[in-house]
Amino acid sequence: MTTVEDRQLRTDGALPKARRTRLSLLWRALRTAPLSAWFGMIVIAAYMVLAIFAPWLAPYGEAQIFPEPYAPWGAQFVLGTDQLGRDMLTRLIYGARNTIGIAVITTLLSFAVGMALGLLAAIYRSWIDQLLSRAVDVLMSIPLLIFALMLLSTFGSSVLNLIIIIALLDSTRVFRLSRAVALNVVVMDFVEAARLRGERLGWIMRREILPNVMPPLIAEFGLRFCFVFLTVAALSFLGVGIQPPTADWGSMVRENATLITYGDITPLLPAGAIALLTVAVNFVVDWFLHRTSGLKDEH
Repeated sequence: MTTVEDRQLRTDGALPKARRTRLSLLWRALRTAPLSAWFGMIVIAAYMVLAIFAPWLAPYGEAQIFPEPYAPWGAQFVLGTDQLGRDMLTRLIYGARNTIGIAVITTLLSFAVGMALGLLAAIYRSWIDQLLSRAVDVLMSIPLLIFALMLLSTFGSSVLNLIIIIALLDSTRVFRLSRAVALNVVVMDFVEAARLRGERLGWIMRREILPNVMPPLIAEFGLRFCFVFLTVAALSFLGVGIQPPTADWGSMVRENATLITYGDITPLLPAGAIALLTVAVNFVVDWFLHRTSGLKDEH
């Protein structure tokens, strides 16, 4: 006879075993990852370290001003100073925290809105689907950057407005993808069985549909992060994004652009930081898509 204690011991032993199995599968996947994926993961990890530990890694304060604007590279200022005399290395490090942090929060909000509405439209293929789809079509017909410029000029260029506006505009792309992949799942027998059992909408979305549409949505998260990241940088370059004295890579390019005429590559440093992170994320997304698609390398 199996006692309650025996069942508890078996359950407690199964949890660590399942955890070890997942870790071994993860390590096997990482071990077989191509060099491009490893390069992308290392770059992303380095950026995350800079963003998290910026106050401890930066040599000076984020908005600290020194009496020598446009100082050359040297021992005191490794990458020189900007037009106000702020240390460029410090601004680059804090720019990682601000630009990446805002892009991550915006992308998460975009996915929360777009994915919820997309799954809702796929489940209820009625007037709700038609209403949401036509509203998304209207929003997507307007160029995102121009629409964001207009809205930020109207409501102000605060960080909160920047996050909300870009997230809502970008959620239209997430809505289209999540609706498209969910339409192939909602017609499956197990979803219909859950409906007949009387399961609630939230339970069906969370337990039946989401696990079957996650791989393309995770890959899309990486791509959407790149687009949001570039949009935030572009808006800051145009003067309506992250406002000074907050460090941001887009505004740093604009503020120091005149140095290019004198052969100084300082303005290219924040531009290079933007490009490097974008390439790294795309490398990781490509590898993830390749693994989840079921394709195998030919040797």
